[in-house]
Amino acid sequence: MTTNISPTSIVVEVLRDDNYDDWSACMKSYMLAHDLWDLIEPADHQEGDQEVDSQPIDHREVDSEPIDHREGDSKAWRKKNAAALHAIQVSCSPHILSTIRSIIPAKDAWDTLANSQQQHSPSHEVQSVESDLSESSQGSGAVSNEMNSTLQALYRYAHRGDWDATKDYLNQYPDAIKAKIEPYGETALHVAARAGNLKVVEELVNLMSKEDLEIKDDEGNTALSSAATVGITKMAECLVRKNQNLVTFVNELKRSPLDEACLSNNKDMARYLYNVTPVEFLRQDNGIHGSNFLQCAIGAQMLDIAYDFLHRYPNMTTTMDDADKWNALFALSKMPEIFPSGNRPGLWQQWIYSCIRLPPIDTPDQICCIYMPDQRLSGSENITLRVSSKLHGFAINLLTFLGIKKIYDLKKMHIYSNKIIRCMCEHISKLDYEKLLEANIHGAFQRAVKEGIVEFIIELIKVCPHLMTTGDDNIRNLFMSSIAYRHEKVFSLLYGLEASIATIVSLKDSSENTLLHLAAKLSPPSQLARISSAALQMQRERQWYKEVESIMNPALKGHFNKNKQTTTELFTNDHKDLLVKGEQWMKGVATSCTVVGALIITIMFTAVFTVPGGNFKDTGYPVFKNEKYFTVFIVADAISLFSSSTSVLMFLGILTSRYAEGDFLKSLPTKLIFGLSTLFLSIAAMMVTFCAALIIMLNGRLEIVIPVVLLASIPVTSFLLLQFPLLVEIFKSTYGPGIFNKKMKRWY
Repeated sequence: MTTNISPTSIVVEVLRDDNYDDWSACMKSYMLAHDLWDLIEPADHQEGDQEVDSQPIDHREVDSEPIDHREGDSKAWRKKNAAALHAIQVSCSPHILSTIRSIIPAKDAWDTLANSQQQHSPSHEVQSVESDLSESSQGSGAVSNEMNSTLQALYRYAHRGDWDATKDYLNQYPDAIKAKIEPYGETALHVAARAGNLKVVEELVNLMSKEDLEIKDDEGNTALSSAATVGITKMAECLVRKNQNLVTFVNELKRSPLDEACLSNNKDMARYLYNVTPVEFLRQDNGIHGSNFLQCAIGAQMLDIAYDFLHRYPNMTTTMDDADKWNALFALSKMPEIFPSGNRPGLWQQWIYSCIRLPPIDTPDQICCIYMPDQRLSGSENITLRVSSKLHGFAINLLTFLGIKKIYDLKKMHIYSNKIIRCMCEHISKLDYEKLLEANIHGAFQRAVKEGIVEFIIELIKVCPHLMTTGDDNIRNLFMSSIAYRHEKVFSLLYGLEASIATIVSLKDSSENTLLHLAAKLSPPSQLARISSAALQMQRERQWYKEVESIMNPALKGHFNKNKQTTTELFTNDHKDLLVKGEQWMKGVATSCTVVGALIITIMFTAVFTVPGGNFKDTGYPVFKNEKYFTVFIVADAISLFSSSTSVLMFLGILTSRYAEGDFLKSLPTKLIFGLSTLFLSIAAMMVTFCAALIIMLNGRLEIVIPVVLLASIPVTSFLLLQFPLLVEIFKSTYGPGIFNKKMKRWY
C-alpha cells in the first residue's frame, strides 16, 4: 500500500481506513496546540480541568446579555469551528472526506469519523460477534444462523491469510471454527484452502477434529476438494494426514478430490491424491468413481496415471460414468491432440522428434510417479542437492526456451496414448457383441473417425472388424466419413486394404452421395483454416476431388444425388465463393511482386550504363574493367536483370489467367513458384551488384565495406523470412509427395 503524505503539517499521514488511532492522536495534539480541542471535547469534560459548578444555568441571565455581545461570541465560535473543521477536512483521504463533506460542526465531523473507523476495526467486529453470540445462544458458544452475517470478519481473515486475527477470533468463539459462512456455506478452512493460504490451513487443521474436516459446503465439497482445485500439495498432505477418509468424499456432481485435481490440471496434486486414494473407492458402485477419474485424467492429458490405473483395471475401459453415460474409450476418442496423427510439427520439429529416444514402457511401475515429500538435508548433502537442483532447473529452462522440452513431452505423450489404446483394445477383444453394444463402441469409433485419429481407428478395427463397414447416421462408412471430414490419413487406410477397394468405392450414403460427391463438397471450416491462403485451399480441394475421382468406378462419375446434382455441378456450386477468394489472393500477390520486379529491372538496366568509375573518353571502356570485382558487378547485374524480367513475366501470366477451377491445381501455383523464386534471386543479385560497386569505389576500405555489406543482407534476409515459408508451402503442396499415402502397406 502506498503511503499518502498529508500536504499540510497537521498530521504525518492523511486518514485512511487503517490508521485512525495514529491519525486521531496527531490531530488531537494539533488542536490542543491551537486551542481548538474544546470544540471537540468541551472544557467541563476534559480530564484534569477543575470541576464545573453543576448548578443549572439561569437562562434569564443569558437572555439579559446584550445582543452585540452574543453576536461576538457567535462569530468567535464560527471562526474556531471553521479552523477545526478545515484541519479535519484537509487531513482526510478523498473517499473519507466525502462522508463528512456536508457536516458543519467540527465535533459532529469528528464523531462521524470515529464511529465510521471503529466499525472497520477487528475489535469492533469481535464485539459485534460477542453481542450476537450472547443474544442468540445465551453464552453457549454455538453459532446460529441469525449471527451468520457477523462471521464475514472470520471469512476476511481466513481469505487474506491473517492467522493472528483468525486465532484471536477463534479464541473468543471456538465454535465458529466449524460454522458455515454465507454465501457458499464454507467454513473458515474451506475459505483458507481455496485462497491458497497454507499456514492458516495447517493451523486450523490442528484445531479441528476429524469430523470437522468432513464438513461440506453448499456444493458438497470438503476442504480437500478446495485444496485439490488450488493445487498446493502440502495443503492436501496436511488434510489427509489428519483424516484419510477425505479422499473418498464426492460432491453433488459425483466428483472426488482426485477428479477435481485432474479437472484443474494440477498434475502434482493429482499424482499425490491418486496414490493415497483407496483402490476400493475407485472400484465401488460398479466402478463409477473409477470411470470418472479415468475420464478426467485422460481429458487433462495425465496419461501416466491414466495408464497405470487402466493397466491394473482394464475393465474401466467400458465402465460408464453416472452423469453423461460415457466411458474412458469415448473420452479417448475425443482427444486427437494426444496421438501422433493429430499433430502437425514443422520440418525441424520432426527432425528433433525423430532424434529423441525414450525408454520403452513395460510395466505400470515405470510410469506412476509416486509423490515424495521434500527431504531436508544438511551440510554438504544439502549444498550438493541445491547445486544439482539449480543445474537441473537451468537445463530444463534452456530446453524449454529452445522448444526441445515441448517436443520431448509430446513424444512421451504419444507413447502413453499408444499404450492406453492398446490396453483398451485388449480388454474389448474379450467382450461379446452385446457387451460391445452396451459400451457404445460404435459411438466412440465414429467420434474417432470425425476427429481423424488413425491410431485409434486401426487398433479398434483389429479387434472389431465389423466397424469398418458399419455406417453412421447418414449411412457413411469409415472412408466416406474420412472424405466428408477431410482426414487424408484416415482415407489413406483404403490403400492398405487391397482387394476391398472395389466394394467400398461403390457405396452411397443416405442422400445418394457417392464418394466423389462427398469430395465435391466444401471442406469443413476447421480443415480449411489449417491452410494459409484461399488459393492453396482451392488447390487442396481439387487434390481431394482428383484423388477420389482416380479410384471411382467410371460408371458412377455421372451419378445424381437426391438433389439431382452431378459431382461437377456440386463442386462448382460449393466452391464458387472460395474460387473468387483464391483469385483475389493470387492477383494481390502478383500485383505487389510485379511492382517490385519492375523497379529492379529499371535499376539494373540503368546500372549497366553508369558503371562505377565511369568510362575512358577515347575508348568508351569502363575505367575498372580489369578489376576482378568489376566482373562480379557485371555478372550480378545481368543475373538480377534477367531474373527480375522473368519474375515480372510470370506474375503477368498470373494476372492474365482465366482462373478456372483446374488452374489452381498446378498451373497457377507453378507460375507463383517461378515468380517468387526469380524475384528472390533478382533481389539477392541486386545486393551483390551494389556491394561489388561499393568495393570498387572504396578501393578495399574494409571499415566501410563490411558494415555496408552486412546492411545489404537485411533486405535479402527479410524477404527470405517473410516469403520463403510461403514458397516452400506452395512447392510442397504442388510437387511434394502429396497428402495421400498410396504406398501404405496392409495394416489389417
